[in-house]
Order: sequence, then structure tokens, then C-alpha cells
Amino acid sequence: MIREESSSGVRKLKTDEIFSDLVVVGGGMAGVCCAITAARQGVKVTLVQDRPVLGGNASSEIRLWILGATSHMGNNNRWAREGGVIDEILVENMYRNPEGNPLILDTVLIEKVTDEPNIRLLLNTAVYEAEKSDDGTIRAAEAFCSQNSTRYRLLAPLFVDASGDGILGFLSGAAFRIGAEGKEEFDEQFAPDTQYGELLGHSLYFYSKDTGKPVRFVAPSYTLKTLDQLPRFKSFNLKQHGCWLWWVEYGGRLDTIHESERIKWELWKVIYGIWHHIKNSGEYPEKENHTLEWVGTIPGKRESRRFEGDFMLTQKDVVEQRHHYDAVSFGGWALDLHPADGVYGEKPGCTQWHSKGVYQIPYRTMYSRNIQNLFLSGRIISASHVAFGSSRVMATCAHNGQAVGMAAAICKEHGLLPKDLASPELIRELQRKLVTEGQYIPGFRLSDSDELAHQADVQVSSTYQLVDLPFDGPWRKLDFAMAQMLPVCKGPMPKITVQLQADTSTQVTVRLMAAAKRGNFTPEVVLSETVLSLEEGVQQREIAFDYTQEEESYLFLAFSPNSEVAVRQSLTRLTGLIAVYQRFNKEVATSSLQSPPDGIGIESFEFWLPERRPNGHNLAFSLSEPLLVYEKDQLTNGVFRPTTAVNAWVASTDQPQNWVELTWKEPQQIGKIKLYFDTDFDHPMESTLLGHPESEMPFCIQRFQIMDGSGRVLTAVEDNHQTIYTLLLAEPLETDAIRVEVTHPHPNIPAALFGITCFASKI
Repeated sequence: MIREESSSGVRKLKTDEIFSDLVVVGGGMAGVCCAITAARQGVKVTLVQDRPVLGGNASSEIRLWILGATSHMGNNNRWAREGGVIDEILVENMYRNPEGNPLILDTVLIEKVTDEPNIRLLLNTAVYEAEKSDDGTIRAAEAFCSQNSTRYRLLAPLFVDASGDGILGFLSGAAFRIGAEGKEEFDEQFAPDTQYGELLGHSLYFYSKDTGKPVRFVAPSYTLKTLDQLPRFKSFNLKQHGCWLWWVEYGGRLDTIHESERIKWELWKVIYGIWHHIKNSGEYPEKENHTLEWVGTIPGKRESRRFEGDFMLTQKDVVEQRHHYDAVSFGGWALDLHPADGVYGEKPGCTQWHSKGVYQIPYRTMYSRNIQNLFLSGRIISASHVAFGSSRVMATCAHNGQAVGMAAAICKEHGLLPKDLASPELIRELQRKLVTEGQYIPGFRLSDSDELAHQADVQVSSTYQLVDLPFDGPWRKLDFAMAQMLPVCKGPMPKITVQLQADTSTQVTVRLMAAAKRGNFTPEVVLSETVLSLEEGVQQREIAFDYTQEEESYLFLAFSPNSEVAVRQSLTRLTGLIAVYQRFNKEVATSSLQSPPDGIGIESFEFWLPERRPNGHNLAFSLSEPLLVYEKDQLTNGVFRPTTAVNAWVASTDQPQNWVELTWKEPQQIGKIKLYFDTDFDHPMESTLLGHPESEMPFCIQRFQIMDGSGRVLTAVEDNHQTIYTLLLAEPLETDAIRVEVTHPHPNIPAALFGITCFASKI
């Protein structure tokens, strides 16, 4: 029993002091990926989250799907899903939760964080004060947990603000901006005017479900009883659950930080008003049995503060895909701005303009220019309002968070501050460490003197010869222009034989096309073309292009649209091989041709999009000469996804079991081995709401084993579904060889590996 006498004084809260190497404020996707990355490098991390769950806008409290450069497969960014920790999370969520249940995603995130012994997680804990040791240095952050009535004093040499609104940056005096820059400051022609508005608003989501019996709905008193004020309600699609209504947005004319509760109340009025109309107007009898299953209680925020670093990302960095020496991440979502009036306005819910490919994000955007021990992560990085329209989305924020987490680990190791790491030599160290852990940096190739695999002699059991794809798949009508993407080596273009079926005598134009910029996937340059004259019925045609390729890259074998003609497809799927169609995804575009108005600094181009499985078959074809693109040297070229080349070794289907063997002239000390598998980086893996037909990616090798030079099995795995498998040895292994034996993942899909790395140390 505890009994305490009354007191005339003021009682103090229980206070805990926590000392760590790094304090991460904010448990959204950026903060989670930052904390996990740093912790795995031996950094003691305190992760502070003001909500009861992790994930921020992706959590079950808000329920927005995680997306980034893949943009629902609605742009020309092929194999652009973010790598590293965010990829690990998305792949795991897909394996456990292909239905897109946000509650399951909550469990995945909590598990990933709590499985790391170097992370101390504080949920329901809000930072409210900063303590500084001098004008430019944070000494501690003060936080309070409402659930255990405990005040925390969090001390560390390094801090990360991934809080969304930038609470720690604000309290500590970091330079920031709110609102849109004018066109002149950064020469951004897409910068909005005051009529469009300078801030993106909040959204609130809801779910409905069919109960199987009539359901009454009595609207609460605060409901918006008439929808005359909501012109955009006319576009409401009753076949979609409420969470597709991202355009139920409000608050862009208000203070999106201090008036957030006011914004939430207005969104509640709108949500219940929409449901009241559906249930009680008499216009939707098919919804008689439906009930509201869930309505969000906190809104999903898009924009508030953006902080200033040593570099500010701008429109031209995105559109022109500018190179940065300190690139540590990438983006690829459209420049996506929303009208400030939101659901009460007449304007479309958003204005999206895509670039032709992914763009680099520099490290200098990820720390404060005036608070010397403060990293920036999530949507608050140093970017203009226009560039923020792209960099703000969750998978991009998470990928940036990984870069910050690794940077913090290097700062700890060398006793540095964030700005110190911006030197070219240290940036190369940061880039090497990130890419080793699965982070993708456009244009960067792993070259590490400590990495042992690239020093070894590599032998393989077999190599897939890309000389044909069997004519065993469905017929596909050319209702849209179609192109088979082919990884073509340097040299003359081989002749290509295809099978076509014509309803009548007709013609089809076939072009060999390329992107204007190597590494992009927009077919816009015609290299050669021919016209095929077809007779009624099934026939084979050989296509010969007078063209010589100068350097390895993807080309497009493109067929013009003709609804009277079908092409034969193949059931074989291959790593780095995909067919695309000249069409558009209505979720992220309004036409198959992006046609921006003059004078906004955006390029016009066509969208060429793949189809999702179970569709999305490759074209069936045979070649006069094989394309030698799956050779063993791809295993050690330092790139772990398709880019300008396939970057993968693929085994021949003639053998059920295949192997890779690394041998060294002298025995090596090996403590860590990594294998990089194909989990289809073209798949967006939307984390919630949108279901998926697969839980495991069909290209991923599930069964493999790793052996040393004596044939001793170091590990045998039967159920892999992840992109990266890491073998950490309890004690360093001395051996002159490593052998990896793999099994084909599917009868129509040969085994593929993007790479192998070996290191002496565990970390």
C-alpha cells in the first residue's frame, strides 16, 4: 500500500534520464528506418514516438499506403522500389499481409524495431522542449509520456528530427520555411501562385463494409448536412473503400501545425456528411447494408515546416535528374502539389507532373545548416515547396531515413558532426556502406577495397542464354502500343522472330527505340523501324534492324497499336525482362501522354507501363544471336538491381540445381556473407488497402545453401522471401572458397542472383 499525505507544494513528475548515441524523434517510416539502420551498425538509439503505434501516415491510425518512386507502377521508373530497410519492411509485409491490413503492418513495424537490442522505444512520448549547450548544439530533448506519467530527459551527441512537423528542429532554433517559394528564388516555373495556395492540407480516411443486413445511420450533430459545398464529391467512386478518398483534404489555407485539431474537426464533418448522403439521400440503395467500419481520429498530414540544410532540393534537380557528388538516396514520385482549398475547392485534387526517371537526393539536404548536431529526415528535409511535392512521400522519406541512420553511425565511429560527413571522401564511405546494405543510389556502383567477393575468381554451374522465350503464352491484342524491353549488349542488333495473329490482312509498324538518357526507361528515340505486312491467321515474322549498339543498355521492341493484330506472349518470366504498354494509370496520370502547359518547366513524354501479375507476360521471341546479359561477372559488378543492364547472373533451366563458387588464391578471413535476390523491384508493394495476388515474389530464390571450401554447410535456407540474406558467422571463417547452391524458384522462372558480397567483419 502507498499512502502520501497532502502537500502544500507542487509535486514533480517522475523523471528518467536516458543517455544514448542517437536520439530519433518521430516514429514514422523515416524515423523507423533511420533507427533500425543506425542500431544495426552498433549505435545506441532512443526512438521517440508521440503515438501508440509506429508508421506515421502508414499506421493503422491513418492507413495510407507506403509509396515512392514506383508510383503505383504508373510512371516510367522501372525497378525503382526503394532498397534497404524499407524494402525489407515492404517485402515482409507482403509475405504476411498481401491483403493490406494496416493492423498487420503495425505488428511488422513494432517487431522490426523491438528486435533490435540497440533501440530503446518510447511510444506515446512527445518531445516538448530542447536544451542546448551552445547556440548551435542540442544537449538534450525533454519529452513526456501520457501513459506512464513520466518525463524523459534524452541526452545524446547526435539527434534526428523525423517528426513530420519538425518539433525538435523548431525548438532548437533550426532555420526553416513554411509555404511556397516564388518562381524566381530557385527558377521554379511550377511554383504555385496564391490562388492555388502555398500549403498542402490534411486528409482523413474511412472504411465501410457490407454487414449483410440493413444498417441505419443517424448523423451526428456536427455532420455537414449538405454536400453542395463539395464539388469534388461528384467523382466519388462507390466501388472503392473510403481510404481511396485521399482528396478529402482540408487545411491548406490554415496553420497546418497549430490548427491541426480544427482541420480534423472539419474533415470529420465532411466524412460524416459524405456517409450521411450515401445512406440517407436515397440515391444509393445498393449501400443499404453498409456500415461505417472505421473513421480516422487523427488526420494524415502532408506539409508544415521544411528545414534548411546546406543544399536545397529544387524542381530542376527532380526534372533534370541532376547529379550530386553526395547522393545517398533517390526519389521518383511526381511533382505532386495539391490546391490549398482542398475538398471545398473547384480545382482537381492534385496536379502531378512526372520526370522521365528517378533523381538523386544529396546528403546535404539531410542536416540543419545552423544546428550542428541535428539531422533532418522525413518530409522536413531541405527542399523547396515544389521539390517537396515529390520528396514528401513515405517510401522516399524512409529511404532518406536509412541514409541518415548510416550517416549517424559513421559520425559516431569517427567523432564527427553531420556537416563534417559532407566531404567527398567520407561521402564515399557513406555511399559504400549504404549500397552494401541494399540502399540504391542512382549512378553509384559498389567499389569497396574491404569487400572480398570482387577479388575472387567466380565460377558458376551454368548461365542462361537469352536466345528465345518460348511461344507458349497467351495472345495479346495490340489495343495499345506494346514494347518488349530488351537488355542489349554492345554490337549489332540480332534478328528477332515473333509470332502474330491477324484477324484480316493488315500491317503493323515495329520500331527499335531507346531512351534519350541512358538509364531512363522512356522510349523516345527511334533507332530503326520496319513495317510488317500480315495475312489473316497465325504467322511468324523475322524482324531485322540495321542498328549497332554502342554500349549496353535497354532497348524497346515496340509494336504500333492495331486491334486486329495479336502478338504471342511467353509464360517464361526472367529477371530484368519486362513488357510495357503505351497507356496510363488513372491514379497518377490523366492521359498516356504527359502534356504540361508551356512555361512550367516540365517535359512532355509518353507513359509506357507494365502490367501487374498475373498479367504482364513477356513477348515470345527468338533471336538470331543470344544476348549475353546474364553472365557471372554481373555478380560482382556492385549493382544489385536492373539499371542500364540486368546486373544479375541467371542460371540455365537445364539443371534443377545450380551453384556459384568464389575462390581465392590465399585463404580469407570471412565474418559476413550477403546474397542479393530478386524480389521484383518494379512491384510497388503498396502496404495497406490495395491487396496483392502474391505473398512471395516469383523471382526470389527460396531454397539455397552456403558452404565453405571444405564443403561444410554454413547455412541451409528453405523458405527465403527477402531481398537480402545476411549470414553472420559467430567466429571469422578462414577459407579459400565459398559456394552457394540455389534452386530455381519456379518451373518458368530460372534462379537469379544480383550479387554476393563477403566481408571480414560482422558489421
